[in-house]
Amino acid sequence: MSQDGIGDTGWTDNANWDHSARLRDLYRRRCRKQAEEMTCAAQAADLLAPLVEKGDTVLDAGCGGGSFFHSLMDRNIPATYIGIDASPRLTAIGKEELPAFGLPAENLRTLRIEDLSGAAEHVVCLNVLTHLDNYPRPLERLLKVARKTLILRESLKEGAEYLYVRDEYLDPGHDIKVHINTYDIAALTAFITSYGWRVRRVEDRRTGGTPETVIGYPHYWTFLVAERDA
Repeated sequence: MSQDGIGDTGWTDNANWDHSARLRDLYRRRCRKQAEEMTCAAQAADLLAPLVEKGDTVLDAGCGGGSFFHSLMDRNIPATYIGIDASPRLTAIGKEELPAFGLPAENLRTLRIEDLSGAAEHVVCLNVLTHLDNYPRPLERLLKVARKTLILRESLKEGAEYLYVRDEYLDPGHDIKVHINTYDIAALTAFITSYGWRVRRVEDRRTGGTPETVIGYPHYWTFLVAERDA
């Protein structure tokens, strides 16, 4: 913090995923293949498999430690994996653990979705937009970056609900609130199609379309698979 009392760490100081040792331990075990593959990661990889061509890039937006790399490799999906996440603590885990499995450390980058530019054939974003303040700006970035496919898994249903609540599952001494938003599925789908994409809805394999309680609040997990119109 500068002498005048103004600092620049407000974002990281209040990022709930940076303040959970239990979460970081889980991410490390996933990167080491010592924890079970996430059902949503398996489903996303299965959805991607018939769409990826040799030489394509898959961008994992909100990658955490980057364990989705394993989901691609275990299915022999012939893509270059790039992961981005706003949390330096989480990307550091992948940089430390995943080179042993063949992923160069530089393929994991500390980057907010809002700051993203460039292009990738396929973009995957799982359980991320739900926990941001709203979806239009980051979703627009993903749509502009993706060349062929965008796969989302978010809390979606008829009618939106916006919550900003205390995360009770953090390390002791951290009083941090988090967004838990459920977006109106029709409005979000219309937003995607307005950028020239075809969208299909896929039932979430883990929850079967029923709400799942996460940190004490219901999440209505749903997959959307968007493909760019020719």
